[in-house]
Amino acid sequence: MQYAAMLAAGLVTGQLSTAALAADLIVTNAKVATMVKEGDFAQAVAIDGGKITAVGSTAQILKHKKAGTRVIDAGGRTVIPGLNDSHLHIIREGLNYNAELRWDGVTSLKEALRMLKEQAARTPEGQWVKVVGGWNEYQFAERRLPTLEEINEAVPDKPVFILYLYGLGFLNQKGIATLGYDKDTRYKDGVVELGADGKPTGLLVAKPNAMILYSTLAKTGALPRDQQVNSTLQYYRELNRLGVTSAIDAGGGGQAYPDDYAVSLELAKDGKLTVRTSYYLFAQQPGKELADYERWLTLARPDRNDHLFYANGYNTEGGGENLVWSAADFENFLEPRPDMPAHMESELEPVLRLLVKNRWPFRIHATYGESIERDLAVIEKVNADTPLNGLRWFFDHAETITDAQLARVKALGGGIAVQDRMYFQGEAYWKRYGAQTRQMPPIRTMLKMGIPVGLGTDGTRVSSYGPWPSLYWAVTGKTAGGLQLWQPGDALSRFDALRLMTRGSAWMSGEENVKGQIAPGQYADLVVLPRDYFTIPADGIRKLESLLTIVNGKVVYGAGPFARQAPAAPPVEPSWSPVKVYGGYQNR
Repeated sequence: MQYAAMLAAGLVTGQLSTAALAADLIVTNAKVATMVKEGDFAQAVAIDGGKITAVGSTAQILKHKKAGTRVIDAGGRTVIPGLNDSHLHIIREGLNYNAELRWDGVTSLKEALRMLKEQAARTPEGQWVKVVGGWNEYQFAERRLPTLEEINEAVPDKPVFILYLYGLGFLNQKGIATLGYDKDTRYKDGVVELGADGKPTGLLVAKPNAMILYSTLAKTGALPRDQQVNSTLQYYRELNRLGVTSAIDAGGGGQAYPDDYAVSLELAKDGKLTVRTSYYLFAQQPGKELADYERWLTLARPDRNDHLFYANGYNTEGGGENLVWSAADFENFLEPRPDMPAHMESELEPVLRLLVKNRWPFRIHATYGESIERDLAVIEKVNADTPLNGLRWFFDHAETITDAQLARVKALGGGIAVQDRMYFQGEAYWKRYGAQTRQMPPIRTMLKMGIPVGLGTDGTRVSSYGPWPSLYWAVTGKTAGGLQLWQPGDALSRFDALRLMTRGSAWMSGEENVKGQIAPGQYADLVVLPRDYFTIPADGIRKLESLLTIVNGKVVYGAGPFARQAPAAPPVEPSWSPVKVYGGYQNR
């Protein structure tokens, strides 16, 4: 039924406060998806003090107008709650975004190589040309990876590093020379490929984990502090462009606390962040994880709103996704599944005991059911002595978790943060393990069992940070290359998928009562879409972005008819930044 007909038939509902509350911002003439229940739409929203105060018809909501109220006519467009990514490496990417050429969304290898060549021409001596995740070969019309010959032909005179998923890295000859890699270069977990002449070819192979790739990336330099500030501002604005208003940072390799959080903290104190951000602390040194968490307990204070957020924000610090290095099972489907070492349990248990005793939320990276089985045994052992008793915890990824393991997660009060990694790696998984009859991850089973589920991306070093491909994957079960991974009936409804990337993700930061719906009392985080997410052809979902993004009751991004509604973005720094020319996600 068309929206106008639904309204006339009385099928569109909204909540209007009983008191005639004044508003400082009103959005009218919209198809407002309240997300309170499926099919629940309104026409207008009143906002005051960063909170939603009323939702209803345009006539009702305009009664809240006062002198000075800002009124935005949505022009009949769909309005949704701001998207909330439950697993995004947002703080780390903020520090690096301006230095990276993004291939996210590029539809041909020819175009990607053209961008690489052009960017090299404007990159000054001493700087690297870097493509750091967010793409795979199946998004390209050519459906193949670039060759080393093509990379060297495109850029013969500047060092290049290209990261591909968790599996491969590409260096051009100038990059090899700059790093000094030779026939004697060795990594414990990875291979520097040698050619017939005994010299490095430029191909780096992760076996079994990605440390060779991340260690190489760390040698390619970083932006200076002032440019990291600009980079973070640009990246948050890029997320606003895509409709993201909240994210939960999962930490990451090379992201040390508190040093690498200082830029975000500075911007937050200045009121300049435009994405609500909760964060978890990621142990950096193998074998020293317990000491890290003991130290962090004296520095960080969970449930205190004094770090990265707006005055109405909610801060959840916690442990993970890397609690201990020995528990990590990298999802490099180009290689066989890795087994965690025998000493994993003896390292994980004391860290978990410390966190649970101090009531710190925690998250655990676990791809495979085999890893989850061992993780659960440790969690259950700790719970027997020190009950979790409602403490927020969850697994990240969980592609091959079993029904029996899900039942144990449920019994322990845990949740699951799922991402669209199969959108990027489905073909690789298919080639290694064959066609699957079980949904991976089994989201429908999780929901049926009443387990909290949040949807995200795992951007940016492997998957893209773009949220819409994740929603597309959730409602179709298809990869970037169009491979149908899920069985009929596994795909989620558009309402359920959107609910997982709004209120579902909010569970992971303890904010499910203030985020994810357009209803009185909720945070005023809204997105106006150019097309109706609920009715457009499914393929159009992954091309969506925002026309207008509101965070904390303030317009932070505007495009098209709303371009003048938003504050101007600061100039991109440095002057040679790829972002200045190409932007980020390429959905053009």
